[in-house]
Amino acid sequence: QEFLRRYAGTLLVISHDRDFIDACCTGVLHIERCALTAYRGGYSDFETQRAQRLAEQQASAEKQARRRAEIEDFVRRFRAKATKAKQAQSRLKELERMGTASTAHIDSPFEFRFPAPPRGRDPLIELRQAKIGHEEGRPLIASCDLALRSGERFALLGRNGAGKTTLLRSLCGDLPLLGGERHSSDGCRIAYFDQQQVDTLDLNASALLHLQRISPEAREQELRDFLGGFDFRGERAEAPLAPFSGGEKARLALALLAWQRPNVLILDEPTNHLDLDMRRALELALLDFAGALVLVSHDRHLLRSTADRLLLLADGELQEFEGDIAAYEAHILGASAEPREKAAAPQRNESDRRDQRRAAAAARAERRPLQREIERLEGAIDEQQSALEKLEAALAEPELYSPEAKPRLQALLQEQGERRQRLGVLEEDWISRQEALEALSD
Repeated sequence: QEFLRRYAGTLLVISHDRDFIDACCTGVLHIERCALTAYRGGYSDFETQRAQRLAEQQASAEKQARRRAEIEDFVRRFRAKATKAKQAQSRLKELERMGTASTAHIDSPFEFRFPAPPRGRDPLIELRQAKIGHEEGRPLIASCDLALRSGERFALLGRNGAGKTTLLRSLCGDLPLLGGERHSSDGCRIAYFDQQQVDTLDLNASALLHLQRISPEAREQELRDFLGGFDFRGERAEAPLAPFSGGEKARLALALLAWQRPNVLILDEPTNHLDLDMRRALELALLDFAGALVLVSHDRHLLRSTADRLLLLADGELQEFEGDIAAYEAHILGASAEPREKAAAPQRNESDRRDQRRAAAAARAERRPLQREIERLEGAIDEQQSALEKLEAALAEPELYSPEAKPRLQALLQEQGERRQRLGVLEEDWISRQEALEALSD
């Protein structure tokens, strides 16, 4: 990406990576209904411009309104429980932006959900001092502690070869631990996706037959309706898989996982063969998924919009990454540039060092008031979230909904609304202060 941004010639590229398109491209050519339409800007600009054009045509107005309402509901639900972690705040902004762009994808042939999962006892999966790797080699991870609970959403980061896939297989129980303990609770139902899932499909069977083998008792129309959300409709649902593209096979592999109602989703590069419309459909399905999620992906947009917490696997250790996806990207680029900078850097004289110290002191003085304000806001956010949790616990009491308790119920609901409003204002203030602090750091 950085090389192509500096490239002085003309670039024509096909990519399913929206962040890459935003970074490298100044125009988008969109093929639709045998016509080529040009849009100015990157992929995000294309979404906005196409959404405006479709809105002006007022095509499928009811479907547009429903889809936007769904995304706004995701925003409301997530805002109520969002942590102050930078990745969680980045995800909140990404969800809000997705709502404005929803019209641009209104004619997508993909629309599906993960069926409501059965409730399992938390933690659904737990690793304790786990030593992870293959028997023939030394451990890739010396000691790992990780617990997955319902509703938690982790993105697993790390360079190629760091052991991400090995960790996922150990979480699933497919790869025995070299030491330590792995526990899964009663009712834990795991769905694991990797590229090998595509290779296990029966190429002589149809998409419909694959589902019928899993659920022979299910009605055929129910299976067809489900497959339709993955764009396997009519004769396409009955056709053998052999001539299907890699993307179509990947879609079917995801459909088979979703159909089995997991409460733990472990996804290893699920978007490799998926186009942008199918990637967005997967995002929306993951946003609505109520179970635990662990995701490995090179799709930065997918990570930003679906993961609340980031785990970094590096040098044989698994640790929570405190920043967001943008911070991790900067971390990777900085680590790559550091050896070159060290080799090329001239010896600085004493005057240079004094100037550097003065500049650093001035920057610290400028950042200090912002840091104090951020700490104050974090304390206020914690206070509001704690009060909301107590209110929600009170509102869950059955006796509160008797006729004689109606005044108390109304008072609690009013207080809940006021606190949610105050929390929203505090979070917006926190985001603006954090962005100002990051701008100073840059």
